[in-house]
Amino acid sequence: MSRSLRAELLGWLLLPLVAVVAFNGWTSHRDAMRTADLITDRTLLASARVIAEQVKETDGRVEALIPPSALEMFASPDRDKVIYRVLSPSGELIAGFPDVVAPPAPPRGLEPAYYEGTFRTEAMRAVALAQPVISKVDGGNALVIVATTLHGRDRLVDEIWLTSLRDQLLLVGMAALLTLFGLRRGLAPLLRLRNELRSRSPESLQALDRDGVQSELRPMIDALNHALERVQAYIALQRRFVADASHQLRTPLAVLKTQIAMARRDEDPQLRQEALAAIDGGVDAMGRLVNQLLTLARAEPGGAALRKEELDFGEIARSATEGLAGIAFDRAIDLSYDAAEEPLPVIGHVTLLRALVVNLVENALRHIPQGGAVAVKLERAGAAILLVVEDNGPGIPAEDRERVLERFHRLAPSTVEGTGLGLAIVREIVSAHHGTILLTQTQPPPGLRVEVRLPAAPGEAPPA
Repeated sequence: MSRSLRAELLGWLLLPLVAVVAFNGWTSHRDAMRTADLITDRTLLASARVIAEQVKETDGRVEALIPPSALEMFASPDRDKVIYRVLSPSGELIAGFPDVVAPPAPPRGLEPAYYEGTFRTEAMRAVALAQPVISKVDGGNALVIVATTLHGRDRLVDEIWLTSLRDQLLLVGMAALLTLFGLRRGLAPLLRLRNELRSRSPESLQALDRDGVQSELRPMIDALNHALERVQAYIALQRRFVADASHQLRTPLAVLKTQIAMARRDEDPQLRQEALAAIDGGVDAMGRLVNQLLTLARAEPGGAALRKEELDFGEIARSATEGLAGIAFDRAIDLSYDAAEEPLPVIGHVTLLRALVVNLVENALRHIPQGGAVAVKLERAGAAILLVVEDNGPGIPAEDRERVLERFHRLAPSTVEGTGLGLAIVREIVSAHHGTILLTQTQPPPGLRVEVRLPAAPGEAPPA
């Protein structure tokens, strides 16, 4: 299901605004009700005071004359009913309707008391007002009650509230239009970027222009450019691998083809057997080369997704060294292995770590004279696992120690057959495991000392 960034942004902007409008509508209705009640109450109080001023004692009897102005205050198109009730200090009805609802509690002093009730099934709002009466017979406070139905008040509430709500909805609509316009302008650089990517040739991996875009979009542009750089690097790696493989396989294949042609021509069984033996050796060499190329491709950054796990590097190194004992025996080389008895855990790829040890030890075995010595040591060094391979061969000059880590680089002159990939593979494997490699001279010279440091598995504390 496709999602629209414009719609999401608009939703996140407008939904809170709609929620605010809803809350404001509720408060506006409450305020409108208070305002209408205040107007109604003031009108009721003014009418009650006009009536209260007419409450007097005449000839020993308390009377109340209701002036028309007291009732005309409520004149409106709503035709609200206005009712009143006047009680003497003794509680006798002297004017008005006897069934007007009395207040829940009598007024306190001369302060008016407002309340709501019903009059003949109609809702009303009323005010009760105490009016002092000076009399020798019936002195005290008369009670004046004035009430009105609520049609006018309700209409006033609706007018105030709906007017406020209409204005707020208009503001929301205007905000939505302005937001849409702002989003269109604000998303224009992103849309231009989309159009640029769509119109690009599939072969184009040029970096995107980050000028003219908002600062919030620049990290995304930088991430895309970084991804394009990695794609370029991966393509370069693939092309380099194909070029290296074709270069290294071309010569052995040509030699094999020549040897096969010679074997076909030779009628002497002895010569044919020699040619077949040479072909067999060439196939073995090509198999080793292919394996080294595949190992190199796997170890290179981006060459494969390495599935790493916690491994005992000591066990891997011991097994790899034992597997090379045959080569050492054939060349009368003293191959020794020394490692700590404790586990030496690292996070790595078991095949590549084994290839690391094999290439280092085999490289030493093949490049030292017969009767030499190769020592393999493995120990913990702080937060790292240290692998050291030393030999007493001719060593490598200081100016060549960095170059021998490059692929297909061989020291000249070299009397040992090889592909020049062993140390290059080691460097790529070490890099893939976030380690370091250092080539130095043994003490005493001559000889070569190779140190490889790999991070120890987390959670393993170094020994005290």
